[in-house]
Parts: sequence; structure tokens; C-alpha cells
Amino acid sequence: MIAALLAAIALDGSAPPPAAAPAQPAAVAPQALDPAAVKAVEAVAYDYVDGQLEGDVARVTRSLHPDLAKRAIRSRPDPDETLGLRRMNRDELAGLTRQGALKTPREQWDRSVRVLDIAGNVAVARVETPWFVDHLNLGRFGERWVIVNALWYPKSQPAAAAKP
Repeated sequence: MIAALLAAIALDGSAPPPAAAPAQPAAVAPQALDPAAVKAVEAVAYDYVDGQLEGDVARVTRSLHPDLAKRAIRSRPDPDETLGLRRMNRDELAGLTRQGALKTPREQWDRSVRVLDIAGNVAVARVETPWFVDHLNLGRFGERWVIVNALWYPKSQPAAAAKP
């Protein structure tokens, strides 16, 4: 086909008219999120973060899918690993919670949850504390929402603001 096009151009010296630009789909206005679904997703995200701040293993665990994939991008990956990830599963997160890794007096809690999107049986939420930001992918199984994936990063901590 290209050879025929080039031959046609060589014969008459004119180029074919440019192809029409593909039609762009009309912008779709974002739909309002179902308030009941938002409330349910927020409740799971707060179980996740507040459970860690309380050191409540049961609360954290109930918010997580058994096959949770929690990841952080390594700032200094292994030399053999150019796209390094810190991997954590549900049991590891439960263990850190049991150890009180983020246990914090309630009066010092400073956390937020924002539901970014819900589509069918999947949702995306953002959780922020003074120590980390998590982007959560949640799935709805029947009527129950749980966190399936989490991509997070630790925030830089000035020496005076380090976790108690």
C-alpha cells in the first residue's frame, strides 16, 4: 500500500490530502459518586489508617483483602533492580501494627481520607498521615469493601517532627 502511494505521488507530483484527524470523543462530565458507597469506602480506609494508629490488628486486618499487595517505590533500589519496590503483604502489615509501628496518641492524629473514584465494584482512595501517603485500590466483594492494593510513600520527617 505504501509503495502504491509513493508511486502515485511520483507520477503526478502531488501528495494525497492529509487524513482527517480522528474524531475526539465528547468530554464526559464526571458523575457524582454514590454517597453510600463513598461512606463505605471511607469506613474501610479509616479502619486501615486508624487501626494502625491505634495498634489494633483486628481493625487493620478486616480492612484488607487476604491477598493484599502493598508496595512502596524504593528510593535506593538494589543495584540489580532498576525499578525497586518494597513489598508487603497483609500478614506483614498486621505484624507491624501488632508491634505498634505507627501507634500514636489520639490527640496527635492528623490523618485524612479522600475517595477519588468509584466505578462498579472498584474504588480508589487516598490516605494521608504525617508519616505516609497511601493510594488505595479497593474492591467490593458482595457488600463488603476491602483494600486489594496500596501504593505508598513515606514523607520526609524533620528530626523534631519524627513519630513519637
